[in-house]
Amino acid sequence: MSSTVVGILGLLTIVAIVVTLFKSKTQPAIAFIVWPTILALILVIGGRFSFDSLAAMIKAGFNSTGPTAALFVFSVLYFGIMTDAGMFDVIIGKLMTFVGDNVIGVAMVTCIIALVGHLDGGGASTFCIVVPAMLPVYKRMHMRTTSLLRIAVLAMGVLNLMPWAGPTMRAASVLGMEAGSLWQTILPIQIAGILLALVHAYFTGVQEKARGAGLHGKLAAEEGEVEEEEQTVQASASDSELARPKLFLFNILLTVGVIAMLIWDVFPSYYPFMIGVAIALFVNYGFTAKMHKKIINLHAGPALMMCSTLMGAAVLMGILTSSLGADGAVISAKTMELPADAIPSVVRCLAGLVSSILPAALGKHLPLVIGILSVPLALAFDTDSYFYGMLPVVIGIGQAFGVEALPIAVAMVVCRNCATFISPMVPATLLGTGLADVDIKDHIKASFMYVWGFSIICMIVAVIFGIMPL
Repeated sequence: MSSTVVGILGLLTIVAIVVTLFKSKTQPAIAFIVWPTILALILVIGGRFSFDSLAAMIKAGFNSTGPTAALFVFSVLYFGIMTDAGMFDVIIGKLMTFVGDNVIGVAMVTCIIALVGHLDGGGASTFCIVVPAMLPVYKRMHMRTTSLLRIAVLAMGVLNLMPWAGPTMRAASVLGMEAGSLWQTILPIQIAGILLALVHAYFTGVQEKARGAGLHGKLAAEEGEVEEEEQTVQASASDSELARPKLFLFNILLTVGVIAMLIWDVFPSYYPFMIGVAIALFVNYGFTAKMHKKIINLHAGPALMMCSTLMGAAVLMGILTSSLGADGAVISAKTMELPADAIPSVVRCLAGLVSSILPAALGKHLPLVIGILSVPLALAFDTDSYFYGMLPVVIGIGQAFGVEALPIAVAMVVCRNCATFISPMVPATLLGTGLADVDIKDHIKASFMYVWGFSIICMIVAVIFGIMPL
């Protein structure tokens, strides 16, 4: 079976997943399992690889997403405990006093928190900072949670250009240059992007206000469900058995400590939440197994849903991004150049297919073309496959047309970064939507066109500053 056919089958699989999710035919976890499995069976029947190799690919997918699954479970439990203890009620009260009925102010605060929170370059930790803090405010103000996520992901995409962030480091390694040098090149774009993220937050606030958001606003009938859910949450938090108002200061300090450990980045990302859950249970609810079980059971449903989604994504990632060596061993997506006798992954075949189509008519304008296509491509490629698999191929094609490697890398880094956290191929996206209780399809629907327009404006800024050629 040729690489072209594999690339086409991979594209059809991704389209099938997106269509299934958008038409609400099933849950994301099921779509992530079923369609890649069908693809894998076709490839096995076609002689691409064996069932033993397929098993190894799936295991590799779980190895890459396992830590994030643990992060999912314990972050949900931790923030659930903090909600039960009433910590967020006090924070919301203070924030509401500060912003009052100012919907625009809430949107701007969300953007600023996301910008500051993402200075460490970690998507999962930023979602854990932004969403739990702002979600209750959005519900109380009758603002859409999809707007919360869109404001956050655009701000995070801009900050993800920092030299210690994954995409910039990956692109720099492909170019054979220091990440700091690449960052200095794209710094004007990042500054413009930060301003643009703040402008977007302002107009999102205006948009929400026009819909009737605010402490005294009335939205459409469907928003009534949100209000009802909010009242249920408030009633639960105020339950005399669970609320711990006297421990507010301790819970705040504990939360700051957990986030500090995340940013410190010495321990695995899930460990701070594991420790946080244990300490929070003992301090807030004593040494009582029955109470601890009750608290955990209260949040078991959301934790299981998020974890199952990620487990499904592990199958998706394993089948689509794993390349195989001649001995059948899985080759990491981080490997830039595969051995001559290796079997390329599905997404590498897809990258080759996309790259072979582009130069036919637009080779000399490759940076602009790849910049425009980066957001749609982000839905099909995980970060490693995009930068280690596709970027070298596109650079090689550009050289044939006399196009330098740097503008191509800039286009792929800047424009793709805008879409990083709407891609279902990025585990942190699933964490963010899970924490916000938003379906991945609704997140993509609400954000895609905004993100695409945002990336094109950033590309225009790059052209104006002479960083990318016309």
